[in-house]
Amino acid sequence: MHLERNADLRTLNTFGVAARAPWLGRFRTVDDLRALVFAPELQGQPRLVLGGGSNILFTQDPQGVVLLNELPGIAVVHQDEEHVWVRSGAGVVWHELVLHTVAQGWGGLENLSLIPGKVGAAPMQNIGAYGVEIKDSFDHLEALRVEDGEVQVFRRSDCHFGYRESFFKREGRERFVILNVTFKLKKRPEVHTTYGAIQDVLAQRNITAPTIKDVSEAVIQIRRSKLPDPAVLGNAGSFFKNPVVPQAVVDKIKTEHPKVVSYPAGPGEVKLAAGWLIEQAGWKGFREGPCGVHKDQALVLVNHGGATGSNIFDLSTRILESVKQRFGVELEREVNII
Repeated sequence: MHLERNADLRTLNTFGVAARAPWLGRFRTVDDLRALVFAPELQGQPRLVLGGGSNILFTQDPQGVVLLNELPGIAVVHQDEEHVWVRSGAGVVWHELVLHTVAQGWGGLENLSLIPGKVGAAPMQNIGAYGVEIKDSFDHLEALRVEDGEVQVFRRSDCHFGYRESFFKREGRERFVILNVTFKLKKRPEVHTTYGAIQDVLAQRNITAPTIKDVSEAVIQIRRSKLPDPAVLGNAGSFFKNPVVPQAVVDKIKTEHPKVVSYPAGPGEVKLAAGWLIEQAGWKGFREGPCGVHKDQALVLVNHGGATGSNIFDLSTRILESVKQRFGVELEREVNII
């Protein structure tokens, strides 16, 4: 168990905003985590579990203890002729897990290449990209129940996955710490290339029968071309969720904007591209002092250097209000606000 006082969190969040934690505890084993949960000096203190810090915005200093999840390890726990079950520690970098599975020829995670963060955050957010979500390959996870230190198993139905949502992002957030996640992957995978950008990259490379490695490399190329590197420009990736609205709302928008970007989302519902809405509202490339909207991707808010979390939050509020006024659509923040 490693515990420090008055810890600087600037390098532990990809926005690079200043924040300090009264306590910071790092854990690489379940016993370390239990020791932190039951440490006498931390009793009654609020807890915040931090992974890669890639989906969080500190608008103020967190209270209590920040628990930094560094649980390691990737292992095959079961396999049959068709599938392999891969367990990953929650502190493993997500992209490292994806690269490992792709290198082995196990399909299911390749469309989620280069998403920042750690494995523990993946089911919490039900991360997704290019037509694939975590829930599609998720088998189960183990989590520590903080009230008594017991380990509990959660199957897919227990997690209540939604669009960038799960039980662990809502009511389970304060009660459980994710320890490891097991994925059921395919030994004879089917590739998912229906999103146009992937098809375009594959066509440019003259690939007509893509493998999961081809898909992964295409996704990496697309993400690197569209999204800034947090090590260079502070950001947390997509700041807003793509809103799901009734078909009637889209029909109304189409009367003035025939080229509105949208995708089917279920019976009578459509998912709108939040980036398109924000761009049409005039925010793409906007900069005010140290924070702004990325010049190539309107979904991404950036810290040009020296921005506070409150600066970025206030900008996001103005964008929400602008889009609602322009299109009558309410956006939601995807990033967790502290």
